Amino acid sequence: MSEREMLEKKISKLCKYLGRSPWVFHVNSGSCNGCDIEIIAALTPRYDAERFGVKLVGTPRHADILLVTGPITDQSLERVKLIYEQTPDPKVVIAIGACPTGGSVFFESPFTNAPLDKHIPVDVFIPGCPPRPEAVLYGVVLGLEKLLKKIEGEKE
Repeated sequence: MSEREMLEKKISKLCKYLGRSPWVFHVNSGSCNGCDIEIIAALTPRYDAERFGVKLVGTPRHADILLVTGPITDQSLERVKLIYEQTPDPKVVIAIGACPTGGSVFFESPFTNAPLDKHIPVDVFIPGCPPRPEAVLYGVVLGLEKLLKKIEGEKE
């Protein structure tokens, strides 16, 4: 079984267990769009995350998962925090790429507030500049597993 088939099987199983489709909101805090292109690639027919119900939504108020790309700058920090607060609980935050996980080339800039987990709780880090679509899908699988644990924790 290929890595892609394994990811597809795991996403399908998690979505069935969840009982509904996970909805994802993408937050771009000023990236070069490299990670954004890889997120879009994960939705194309080659990887087809949408067939499992993983969909991008237009508002954080409907999202289960936040995907954050780009460096966390002074200007974007308050917006990212606001979007985090607008997302209903339980939620999962996934930091995609080198910028939100550690600052990347902007690390020593006086205007960068990386890493993201200094400001909001991050559940999954996906390294890379940019990470491949398979890595994005794998990160979403890890995020779904954490979301299920949070949901089960609420029920108890």
